[in-house]
Amino acid sequence: MDPFEDTLRRLRETFHAGHTRPAEFRAAQLRGLGHFLQDNKQLLHDALAQDLHKSAFESEVSEVAISQGEVTLALRNLRAWMKDEHVPKNLATQLDSAFIRKEPFGLVLIIAPWNYPLNLTLVPLVGALAAGNCVVLKPSEISKSIEKVLAEELPRYLDQSSPNLGRIINQKQFQRLRALLGCGRVAIGGQSDECDRYIAPTVLVDVQETEPVMQEEIFGPILPIMNVWGVDEAIEFINRREKPLALYAFSNSSQVVRRILAQTSSGGFCGNDGFMHMTLASLPFGGVGASGIGRYHGKFSFDTFSHHRACLLRSPGMEKLNAIRYPPHSPRRLRVLLVAMEARGCSCTLL
Repeated sequence: MDPFEDTLRRLRETFHAGHTRPAEFRAAQLRGLGHFLQDNKQLLHDALAQDLHKSAFESEVSEVAISQGEVTLALRNLRAWMKDEHVPKNLATQLDSAFIRKEPFGLVLIIAPWNYPLNLTLVPLVGALAAGNCVVLKPSEISKSIEKVLAEELPRYLDQSSPNLGRIINQKQFQRLRALLGCGRVAIGGQSDECDRYIAPTVLVDVQETEPVMQEEIFGPILPIMNVWGVDEAIEFINRREKPLALYAFSNSSQVVRRILAQTSSGGFCGNDGFMHMTLASLPFGGVGASGIGRYHGKFSFDTFSHHRACLLRSPGMEKLNAIRYPPHSPRRLRVLLVAMEARGCSCTLL
């Protein structure tokens, strides 16, 4: 599917699911926009200087402050703006209710010019978000520096992703996961909504091995990325830690995938995918070492929860054959007995 078509489809699904309508959601988006302006003020000033040679004074007055003011105003008045507006009635409608309800359009496209590239992008964005819309934002491609900042930084502060994405199980786990977002640097995602216990799918880069996100099972939509020099270092990194429940190796080279499979140990392994090995009842699922004991799925589950009792029933009529085991012993009897005790492909036994 074309990526633009896919984006539009997801945004329409989000709107039709009613995700953007509650005042709490709208306010969270506006607060995120405000945080974007505060956290990236110097970056925005630098971008405006590169694009238009604006001084810090002019950038603050004509771009940043106006945008921040719009956010503050919308947050202060959001619930009042959302209320139904009752209008005067004539004599024939005195017993009726007449009002104007402000409904979001749904999916909004904002195309910004280059002359005030921040102001004329964010001010209409404030209104569109406050009104409960999903937004496709198109900064001017002429003001390249501001376009780059908006494209790379702004999505981290606003809810993108979809009603199809899950939520965190409870507040305790939400707070634990949100704290992990401080590890490394957010490259993709990073948005969160405490009221909805939502954390966007997030990619962290520049992560250090000693950081908390690398010390525990995450159980959330956070993917930390550590850079290594090559496959050797990656394998060494895996092998000096506890054996994982599952190991996923992604590579265009089948040799790389097979090498990682051969030189590491894990409960399960999947090449060029994640999770799919769990869909096969014919494959056991379970850990090894610190990642777990036992295995399940299909008959493996039955075997895990069964004691495998060793049993052998012999006929009393075979006792004469047992004579070679009893004294007096001889080298010949020993040779015969050892041959009889050797593992055989057949299912019978001599003794």
